[in-house]
Amino acid sequence: MGNCHTVGPNEALVVSGGCCGSDYKQYVFGGWAWAWWCISDTQRISLEIMTLQPRCEDVETAEGVALTVTGVAQVKIMTEKELLAVACEQFLGKNVQDIKNVVLQTLEGHLRSILGTLTVEQIYQDRDQFAKLVREVAAPDVGRMGIEILSFTIKDVYDKVDYLSSLGKTQTAVVQRDADIGVAEAERDAGIREAECKKEMLDVKFMADTKIADSKRAFELQKSAFSEEVNIKTAEAQLAYELQGAREQQKIRQEEIEIEVVQRKKQIAVEAQEILRTDKELIATVRRPAEAEAHRIQQIAEGEKVKQVLLAQAEAEKIRKIGEAEAAVIEAMGKAEAELALILYPLSPPQGHRGKASCL
Repeated sequence: MGNCHTVGPNEALVVSGGCCGSDYKQYVFGGWAWAWWCISDTQRISLEIMTLQPRCEDVETAEGVALTVTGVAQVKIMTEKELLAVACEQFLGKNVQDIKNVVLQTLEGHLRSILGTLTVEQIYQDRDQFAKLVREVAAPDVGRMGIEILSFTIKDVYDKVDYLSSLGKTQTAVVQRDADIGVAEAERDAGIREAECKKEMLDVKFMADTKIADSKRAFELQKSAFSEEVNIKTAEAQLAYELQGAREQQKIRQEEIEIEVVQRKKQIAVEAQEILRTDKELIATVRRPAEAEAHRIQQIAEGEKVKQVLLAQAEAEKIRKIGEAEAAVIEAMGKAEAELALILYPLSPPQGHRGKASCL
């Protein structure tokens, strides 16, 4: 059986050994790995940034001046598998301070060798270039140890014989001399320039005065022309204003006439509507009732006429019915009397009765 080992992103885990005598090595950072009990070996190595301060004391430059130079370097173990394996071969089992000491000695050796090839001026005045050169020269060597140089800068440069201060004094003196010469030349040039400027100023003033006079004369002429033009424009504007006022009054009068015409038309329309209303009212209150009464009387007369005709027809029918009834009664009585005579006088009916029958 075995255990599961985990590591953070700031360290690497090396698992070596395995079953059947395997020499396989596993490098893990920011993850996990499996290790067998009593068979596999696990070790850790830090991947954090290490700050170093390489220092070279009294190192002679190309001019023989002894300098003391202090730098600051930021280094760390690289995480590429091949380079991590190289770093583990070199530093596995050592603490961070041991790794720092190895890298520090390497950087100090390269720093010392590069100091011997440069002048004091090159080292002091161009520190960035000096630091870049040290970084480029030392990077391959520390890289073969699996170490990466993240940054390298020069922190301090000084000497015990005051060469740098003397160099500064010399430079200061040269600068002061150049400054004095520059001031004298500047004062001379300033005097010449001042005279030239005065002359130019007088010329410019004369030209300016001339231009001012010309401008003033042109201004007066232009002002007169403008005044005349303004008067003409004012008269034209006044005339145009009066004409426009007359036109506006005429328009107003026309609009008033149109309004009066419209009002008269509306009044006529209202009067026509009133006449129609009155006519309708008369029709409704006088004519219509009269026509209705005449129609009623006509209907009553026609009804009375029909009634008289019907009464006459009924009376005639009554008379006809009475005549028919009386004829029927007489006929029935004649038949009855004839039958009675036949019964009473079967052979010779009496004369009187015969005559009556003949009449019937």
